[in-house]
Amino acid sequence: MRAFGKRLAEIQVRELNDVEFPHSFLVSGKQRTLELQAQSQEEMNTWIQACQQAIDQIGKRHETFKAAVQGPEGDTEEHQLKSEELGIRAPQWVRDKMVTMCMRCKTPFNALTRRRHHCRACGYVVCAKCSDYRARLKYDDNRLNRVCLECYVFLTGNLLPEDKEDKKKGILEKESSKVSEQSLMCSFLQLLGDKWGKSSSRGWCVIPRDDPLVLYIYAAPQDMKAHTSIPLLGYQVTSGPLTDPRAFQLQQSGLVYSFRAESEELRGQWMKAIDRAARGQSFIEPEGELSD
Repeated sequence: MRAFGKRLAEIQVRELNDVEFPHSFLVSGKQRTLELQAQSQEEMNTWIQACQQAIDQIGKRHETFKAAVQGPEGDTEEHQLKSEELGIRAPQWVRDKMVTMCMRCKTPFNALTRRRHHCRACGYVVCAKCSDYRARLKYDDNRLNRVCLECYVFLTGNLLPEDKEDKKKGILEKESSKVSEQSLMCSFLQLLGDKWGKSSSRGWCVIPRDDPLVLYIYAAPQDMKAHTSIPLLGYQVTSGPLTDPRAFQLQQSGLVYSFRAESEELRGQWMKAIDRAARGQSFIEPEGELSD
């Protein structure tokens, strides 16, 4: 907490639901944000509880001092700023490796020609074109910072140029992180065979709760657009070769898609979820039963 100086009462702490980095939590203040990872769920809960107790204790002292100074008729109304309010608090940055495309225009990143940049207001990973804007951020003493177009419009009040107006979303333009939070099933799967463009690549696979008959495959968990989608209705799901107990296949009219799960248990969950979708059955399992 020392890194946050004397503004402990303004700090917020919360758990992160990050498949890649389990037992991680976020400590955010107005000027900086720290992402921390514990060795276990129990250790993480202990840290979060300790941080919250310290924050609450400082907050109570602050309120007591303020009441004593202002008196009973003093104006005690205080404007409360939300942690997600743009420009007020330092954002949580999305990790570079969690996306393969610009989180605004959805253009794929290229190691040679397209560098990744972070919007200093929202923390998104964006391309140079989408981050070619500057806005003053309160958490950085109102200095000009690189921001994305959407944050620039919000923070400055300037109108969005006509050529930048939102276009109608395509079928693949489902934001991975939002879909995953409300999914029936999601995890990494190894994509087997040459059907995926390169052999043995790994994809972030999701069956959304609001679109339970479609499997969406993303290149990374935070991508704003799916790499491809497979309508599951009518497919037959079968086990893979006996020599590979973590593999399974989807087959229909000569089409075959092959996958490998990270464990046999996870393979069973995927086969169960896909089989139900393929037969058009509704999902009425208790929440969490099909989730990874």
